[in-house]
Amino acid sequence: MYEVPNIETAEAPQITLVDLQNTLRIIDVAAERGAFKGGELTSVGAVRDKLAAFLEATMRQEEPTEEEPKA
Repeated sequence: MYEVPNIETAEAPQITLVDLQNTLRIIDVAAERGAFKGGELTSVGAVRDKLAAFLEATMRQEEPTEEEPKA
C-alpha cells in the first residue's frame, strides 16, 4: 500500500547555486543545438539573462573579503 509522506516531516526540496549554474548550461546547450523555436527565443533569452545576472550577483556576494590587518 502506498503511504502518503507527512508534509511536516518531509524535507523540503533544495535548489543550490550549482543547480542554477547547471540550468544555465542546459539552456546554452539547448540553444546551440537549435532546441527553441524562433518565437520562444525572446522568453528563453530573458530567463537566461535573469538567471545569469542572479548567479553573478550572488557569487560576488559570496566571495571572501580581505580581513583588515589586526593591530
